[in-house]
Amino acid sequence: MHTKTIAQLAQGLKNKDFSSVELTQHYLNRINASDLNAFITITDESAMTQAKIADGKIAKGETSILTGIPYAHKDIFCTNGVKTSAGSKMLDNFIAPYDSTVSHQLNQADMVMLGKTNMDEFAMGSSTENSYYGATLNPWNTHKVPGGSSGGSATAVAGRLTPFATGTDTGGSIRQPASLCGITGIKPTYGRVSRYGMIAYASSLDQAGPMTQTAEDAALTLNVMAGFDDKDSTSAQRDVEDYTANLNDPIKGITIGIPKEFFSDGLNDGVASQIMAAVKEFEAMGATVKEISLPNSAYAIPTYYIVAPCECSSNLSRMDGVRFGHRCDNPKDLEDLYVRSRTEGFGGEVKRRIMVGAYALSAGYYDAYYLKAQKIRHLISDDFKKSFTEVDVIMGPVSPTTAWDLGAIKDPVAMYLADIYTLSANLAGLPAMSIPAGLSQKMPVGLQLIGNYWSESKLLNVAHQFQQQTDHHTKTP
Repeated sequence: MHTKTIAQLAQGLKNKDFSSVELTQHYLNRINASDLNAFITITDESAMTQAKIADGKIAKGETSILTGIPYAHKDIFCTNGVKTSAGSKMLDNFIAPYDSTVSHQLNQADMVMLGKTNMDEFAMGSSTENSYYGATLNPWNTHKVPGGSSGGSATAVAGRLTPFATGTDTGGSIRQPASLCGITGIKPTYGRVSRYGMIAYASSLDQAGPMTQTAEDAALTLNVMAGFDDKDSTSAQRDVEDYTANLNDPIKGITIGIPKEFFSDGLNDGVASQIMAAVKEFEAMGATVKEISLPNSAYAIPTYYIVAPCECSSNLSRMDGVRFGHRCDNPKDLEDLYVRSRTEGFGGEVKRRIMVGAYALSAGYYDAYYLKAQKIRHLISDDFKKSFTEVDVIMGPVSPTTAWDLGAIKDPVAMYLADIYTLSANLAGLPAMSIPAGLSQKMPVGLQLIGNYWSESKLLNVAHQFQQQTDHHTKTP
């Protein structure tokens, strides 16, 4: 059963080939036998309860297409009554008292939560090595990283421990692990999916999305995740279209833009070869390919690593040892409580980004750093707007390399370079996705698709048509 897509599983449940209880138990057995460290919390008991309820609704014909389908939830989404840690010691004892909007919507669709997946602490990282709960392993090669910060979700889908997992993407944290683990992942337009109850890293960049085997499955799950939420001030008041409606539209005649800046000296030759082979496949399907320029994309890394740390230093100030989360023992006064609780509760990368952000926002430096970064962010967005007057979709690599060895990158700045091709879409707020495009040295390579605002349906259509012509997405570790 674990080799089937969501669409196939939904049909199997409808035909009563198996029950949700049987399906859920099958996945739970696989999770409990796994040594990939993809999960922080496994919710065996509540999952079986949800599966029984789903089977009852299926028997009565009171179902949606996702009724009874299991999923894994990135441990950054608040889930009522379940530990929500964000991969941090700071929240190791935090039991969420409410559901995030995404959790609520998945519950309303009668899906079955298998557990909460591992992640870089507070979503800060590109390898899932920054988790308080230890590194997650890449199922293609357990000596390599799965990417991050949604590495636990990517590993869970790639390792067939779940047919679907949620992820969040602040600078590439859905697309990059999807690429490194050989699955499909989409970051919607900023504001398309509610951030309410999603523990904030950088509020102007964070966006949730699905991680699945196929573009069709991503469309099915995004239908449920997307929508306006009055609890989220950044949520967009736009109707949710049916993302499955146009999956089978022909793509003949679309224009694909290839940014010349994405094919620089830093791109691995094997990765570049697979990306260009994928582009040629689109040409064979009737697409036109055109070289474009995104001149300000070179500034994406310094811009992101000012904007995001500034916002995280503000957001994480609520983690003070007073109201919830880790609290140091026997503080001698309030300052000691703050200092020791944060020192003990936060990991090294989180402390580094808080300090960078606090410095950049301090008196005398705000204009020089944060304000200037926001101006460059506007220029990056303008580059995309200009390009989309000429092309329908932009394509290129997701990551400059395939998955690297655990512990191989020790320099934080070198780690930041892993996101060089993904950051721009977050800074501009654009939808973007990664789809499997083949293997290089036996490790997955992801093709990145970037669309204009609110063009998730077009991206999913283009991705689905590619997957109808290729079998990269069917490959398993």
